[in-house]
Amino acid sequence: MYTVMGVTGQVGAEVARNLLAANKRVRVVVRDAEKGKAWAAKGCEVAVADANDISALIPAFSASTGVFILLPANFDPSEGFPETRQIIENLRVALETAKPEKVLCISTIGAQAHQPNLLNQLQILEQSFGMLNLPITFLRPAWFMENSLWDIEPAKNNGVILSFLQPLDKPVPMIATADVGRVSAELLQEDWCGKRIVELESEQQVTPNDIAAAFSELLDKPVKMEVVPSHAWETLFRSQGMSNPNPRIQMLHGFNEGWIHFEGIPRKGSVGLKEVLSALLSR
Repeated sequence: MYTVMGVTGQVGAEVARNLLAANKRVRVVVRDAEKGKAWAAKGCEVAVADANDISALIPAFSASTGVFILLPANFDPSEGFPETRQIIENLRVALETAKPEKVLCISTIGAQAHQPNLLNQLQILEQSFGMLNLPITFLRPAWFMENSLWDIEPAKNNGVILSFLQPLDKPVPMIATADVGRVSAELLQEDWCGKRIVELESEQQVTPNDIAAAFSELLDKPVKMEVVPSHAWETLFRSQGMSNPNPRIQMLHGFNEGWIHFEGIPRKGSVGLKEVLSALLSR
């Protein structure tokens, strides 16, 4: 039995689908039983558990050949990440008690970075789970290509996409969520001992200008990128409702300055940018 968190999102859903395609038994963990019905119809066992409820997480993780952990996203965290730290501790205690055969966690490119930034949340996860006496793989994917979902409306409406990644011709490691899910399912089915880190990016790194060019081709209209000056980020993010934009700002600087990077030689995905953007446009 493979237990999968996050099936209401893109990555977790891909993990579950790939495991089912490999004829594996799958248990999905959802916060709302209603959201588990579609997975039950596919033959999955459904466990209802919230990341803040250790008593529900323990049976969800128990009797598992492997557990897939996806930390709930928090793009506007409180100073010091107290909410994230509590969730990580809940998951750690549940795993320690349930003792599954192995664990795969989604981490991130740059989880090793010492500079303060939004991705430190995954560094905290790696450090905490590293204390568990279980075989654990930390999968560190690159920037998700699906982040371009937010670029669709401006690309369609006025042909101008605002870019926080800069300069516009700087290649950035990126990956499709389909590849993250597929590789996660593959890794879960492997046997290993101790802790390991697997890094993952697409065959080709992507510049912001590449994204604009792909949208131009797919929409059959001119689309260009425009840089958002870094001095304007805080005001813009606060106007959008963020209370603590500094970690996000620091993360963007990390990508732009190059100190958010891979430690080793990353594994390569097979899904390209144009395929991802085409799927986003067809939603």
